Amino acid sequence: MTRPAISIVVVTRDRPQALERCLTALTWQRGASLEIVVVDDGSSDAEAVGAAVARTLLAADAPPATHLVTGEGRGPAAARNLGVLVATGAVVCFIDDDCIAAPGWAQRLAAACAGGEAAAGVTVADPVAGRAAVASQLLTDTLQRASLDPRTNALGFAPTCNLAGPAELLRRLPFDESFALAAGEDRDWCARLVAAGIALRFVPEACVEHRPSMGIAGLLRQQLRYGRGAVRFRAAGADRRLSGLAFYRLLVRGSVRAGARVAVLVALAQIAVAAGAVLESWRARA
Repeated sequence: MTRPAISIVVVTRDRPQALERCLTALTWQRGASLEIVVVDDGSSDAEAVGAAVARTLLAADAPPATHLVTGEGRGPAAARNLGVLVATGAVVCFIDDDCIAAPGWAQRLAAACAGGEAAAGVTVADPVAGRAAVASQLLTDTLQRASLDPRTNALGFAPTCNLAGPAELLRRLPFDESFALAAGEDRDWCARLVAAGIALRFVPEACVEHRPSMGIAGLLRQQLRYGRGAVRFRAAGADRRLSGLAFYRLLVRGSVRAGARVAVLVALAQIAVAAGAVLESWRARA
């Protein structure tokens, strides 16, 4: 069998319907040979996940090679590392199961990795997902934009729902599996990448639409988790800074543009982040 040029790793857990939408969009990627690696990280209904994968392959005209592997439920960092180990492509792209990749997404990221560097694209919130999802995406996007060096087009941070790198690099620099929650492991990986002198190229043409299923309670739980992850991220390196003034300037501007209701949700999310940080700091001292 010919080795694929690109492997796409999708970590999933208990979201078979979202996974099916994600995989359907991935079958539309064209222009390079690719494979898909789905890592089921401990879903309560593994059969539903398998059925979603099977339906996607049956519906596609020319489906790419697709592998379904089972993780141990140890969190997204460990699941992504497992996906990289299974992947056979020269470049590995990551996307979340509740995301939809635009046509050409994987090829654009892979092209930016040709020099041995990593790459990340732009993620936008699907308006159908609601204001809480818009607020969540605004926070992540702002953190990414604040980390961009316009002189070099290099990022200091990118979320793993729209990220790629050479397979050899990802095996040499795996995600830190001590980040058991879906929080902070992406910031940690990006920080170690930059510290190693490897650029994280910004590819705005590589677009992913994020459609998380969350209301206000889900947003606050997510941001509480992110606050806990931020404390672990800071503790992992003495020279690591958390969100600076540039982040908050961009966040205020973005919140104003998004409207009053989204701005209120962003403010509540920041309170939840602070609460999560206090909780994690207290646990660390206990």
